[in-house]
Amino acid sequence: MDINSYKSHRKVLAAVDCIIFGFDGNQLKALLIKRGFEPHKGRWSLMGGFIHDDEDADRAAVRVLNKLTGMDNIYMEQLHTFSQVDRDSAGRVISIAYFALINIADYSEQLQAEHEARWFELSQLPDLVFDHTAMVLKAQESLREKVARQPIGFELLPSKFTLPQLQSLYEAIYETSLDTRNFSKRILALGVLNKLDEKEKKNSRRGAFYYVFDSIKYKSLETNGVRFI
Repeated sequence: MDINSYKSHRKVLAAVDCIIFGFDGNQLKALLIKRGFEPHKGRWSLMGGFIHDDEDADRAAVRVLNKLTGMDNIYMEQLHTFSQVDRDSAGRVISIAYFALINIADYSEQLQAEHEARWFELSQLPDLVFDHTAMVLKAQESLREKVARQPIGFELLPSKFTLPQLQSLYEAIYETSLDTRNFSKRILALGVLNKLDEKEKKNSRRGAFYYVFDSIKYKSLETNGVRFI
């Protein structure tokens, strides 16, 4: 392929779209924004943007996530490339989708207002622009696959959490009820949680002990194929 082939070829725009998941203690949610420009101005959308000339897709996704959340060092991974010819009504755009996990409590109300952003339960998503609903569903599927064997679910929780809170997270991700005794037994048997002396007493008089995830212990087990659930 010579240089003239590049010059004569039709230009295609490249963008990133970010599916941001959060957990409110009961439900898994996605962060959406009101689209501020045409086409489809005023409709709900994922946060995204075109890839700049001086950045690769990962850097563009980090920039977009930081703009919306104000956070750095967010857990993020590339999900899928959406390249249907007619996916964007404004032109030929290929979008590289990423999904990210954040603690809802860390998300600033000021940024939420600034971007007209809102958390939606996955079971109650509004009508989204383009193929953004398909992006969210694919990200949800990927999350379900990964949390069973990787500790990424802890990104959705505070640094210290109770076993009931952890169980509620898995129940929200898989949209099913889990047996409390079996869940606690399995999770504790992995040996990757450190129990604290402190208790959470808002939800019961007896209280539940807080735990923290031990990444060092997890690393020692990782090669053996750990399954959290």
